[in-house]
Order: sequence, then structure tokens, then C-alpha cells
Amino acid sequence: MLDKKSLTIAIVCYSNMNRSMNAQCFLTAKGYNVKSYGVGDTVQIAGKTPDKPNVYEFGTTFDAIYQDLVRKDKKFYEETGLLEIVDRNRAIKRRPERFQDCNEQFDIIITVQEYIYDLVVEFIAAHEVTQSRPVHIINLNIEDSLEMANYGSFLISDILGMVIKTYDLASNIKSILRDFEVRNKMETKHIMQYY
Repeated sequence: MLDKKSLTIAIVCYSNMNRSMNAQCFLTAKGYNVKSYGVGDTVQIAGKTPDKPNVYEFGTTFDAIYQDLVRKDKKFYEETGLLEIVDRNRAIKRRPERFQDCNEQFDIIITVQEYIYDLVVEFIAAHEVTQSRPVHIINLNIEDSLEMANYGSFLISDILGMVIKTYDLASNIKSILRDFEVRNKMETKHIMQYY
């Protein structure tokens, strides 16, 4: 069986704010070695109207984002739950991180949207293979809402729980994902690439 502490995992969403951070928090509490990232050019979170999100550069601290939302309209962002999310995030790490700026290598990368999956696959494929170290990239489509981020964390935990029970991930990943799809009535995408 695989060791959940030695298995390196990345969860990737768009802004490294909701879905990936929720999953990192949930999975870390379960003993997994997990990090989270975004793939966007900037960090975008909901504003007062859909056409005017709050936009921050990657590298802006969660503390600075929290203070900015409080300054803009504390009551509104408390009611929407955004202050709670940012507060949770700043307890996990200092700032949102962009996947394309990461030099780490992972055993498994889980994305939460097909568009994000495509970007991650392209990014990994663009690098020269130097170590022949495999990475499994898996996509689950998880809606970017507070409720679905929680549910998505359970789904990701379910896949990883199946993964750590195998001795040979490369040989068994297809059957693991097939079983997961049947059990959860949802489709996945998967590709194995190399570092």
C-alpha cells in the first residue's frame, strides 16, 4: 500500500482561494501531504456584482486580502462567507500560489475543472523530461461554490483513499477511477505524464 504521508499531492483550482484551499485543509487534517495552487493570471474572488470581482496579484497575502475586504464592506463579505474563507486560508498558508510558478514535483495532481486540467497538462508537457518520474493528473469537475467546495473535498478524499490502498498506482489507476466514477456518478479525466 502507498503511504499517504510520502505521496505528494497538488490540488489546483483557478485562484487558489476556494476549492483547492478547502481540499488542502480537509486532506491535511486526514494526514495527506498536500499543497494547493491556482492557474489564473490573477486571484479573483466574488465582488458585490458578478461583473466586478475582487482581483489581486498572486503573491498578495491572505491577510492583505482579508483587510481589503473588511475595508471595502465587512458586513457584506461576512454575510457571503468570503471573510471566513480568507480567514481559513491564512491559517493554512501565507498567500495564494500559482501552479505555473511552482518548481515542485508531485505524484498526483488533482484539478477541479476541465479548463484547469488542460492548462496543467500543457504546462507539464512543455517541460523537458529529465527524471522519468511519473505524475498522474486527474480532473474532477467541481463547481466553484462554498457548498460544492466542501463536497469536492470529500470526493477528492474518496479518490485518494482508493489510491493509497494500491501497491502499483500506474497499473491500477484506470480501475480506481472507473470504480470512483460508478460510486459517485461522475466522470473523471486522467493522464500520466513525466517530469
